[in-house]
Amino acid sequence: MTTTRSRKKDNSQASTTDQAAGSKHQIDNKASPTSKRTKKDDDDMERSEDDKLPSPTEAYGPGGARESKPKDKDQAEGKQDTKDTEQRSKNGSSAVEKGERPGVPSNILEKGIIYFFFRGRVGIDKPEGVDDIARSYIVLRPIEKDAKLGEGTIGDAGNSRLVAIPKKVLPQSGRERWIAFVEKTHTSFKKLKDEFLASNDYETKTAGTRHTPAATPVAEGIYAITTTGRESHLAYIITLPSGGLGEVQTEVGLKEKGSFIISTRNPAYPPPGRQSLPGGPEYPKEVQDEFRSLRWIPTNPKHLDVVKTQFLLIGESSGIQKATAPQKKAEGNEEPIEELEKLEDEDTRRMEHLKGDDTASIYSDLEVHAKHYPKLQTTF
Repeated sequence: MTTTRSRKKDNSQASTTDQAAGSKHQIDNKASPTSKRTKKDDDDMERSEDDKLPSPTEAYGPGGARESKPKDKDQAEGKQDTKDTEQRSKNGSSAVEKGERPGVPSNILEKGIIYFFFRGRVGIDKPEGVDDIARSYIVLRPIEKDAKLGEGTIGDAGNSRLVAIPKKVLPQSGRERWIAFVEKTHTSFKKLKDEFLASNDYETKTAGTRHTPAATPVAEGIYAITTTGRESHLAYIITLPSGGLGEVQTEVGLKEKGSFIISTRNPAYPPPGRQSLPGGPEYPKEVQDEFRSLRWIPTNPKHLDVVKTQFLLIGESSGIQKATAPQKKAEGNEEPIEELEKLEDEDTRRMEHLKGDDTASIYSDLEVHAKHYPKLQTTF
């Protein structure tokens, strides 16, 4: 059973999705700003933005993805990794209540808390429009599959991931697809604070001191990485802003309930098209063997635990419908959508009981002082 706020979101889903899609098409028609880059990685990622990437069918080949489903052994190892990192919680308490949700659908490979951020272009601390955004980011904080959320902050398990998206906005349809990069894995909140959230000043030979602004929070919610056999999906439900999506959230492509198809790129092959990408990941042999001769395979959570992993992010205009489609239902197991809605309800209650406004709640979760960082932005 979901809260009143959750039911309200469901009723407004259609109009919110239409509004988001319309805004995104307007964004795509705008000319991209030309800002001077001084770092090689920034140049590489910017050059890749407009390159055409393959559709899921082109990427997988006929039947290829079905043959690459994660093995039970791999899933067990991933679950053990999460269990080990949870035990390293630094603040001694967590809203994560392990073992309280048996019977989670097997096609949910991972679940947890998701945070969306963007960073303004050099010298722009408060973006006044999409053109002022340099790129977007996603922070994933996994929890155990059999866990529920109680009261309090999520707790630092040292298992967070930082994903960089070299675009100003998120993809919303199958026509919109680009590569995302795993920048940090097994990361503590302190490391996120010091190396991601904070602003930075640096010197250049031609322009003197340049200022990279702090990351700005856009939304918080819950997520699940699911598999439909042929594809993997990253599905999410937004719980903050508490008043629903604002102008900023809509403009950057967020939905109340959204999903992306996610596919991991085989680093043994050259990048598609004319793209110039940063150096690839160093996968363990078991992951290399999964690729065989395929250029892309459905993303498994363990792929996202390797720094420099490159994965395709493809928009889904249908929201979370495909991502949460029920598979073979074991007796006593719920459907994926039921698990996500329960998690959404628990997270909504959890965040409501944290002190302060939406901004304070997000930073409290990440164990940083809100007064030192940008507020959650809902309008430009």
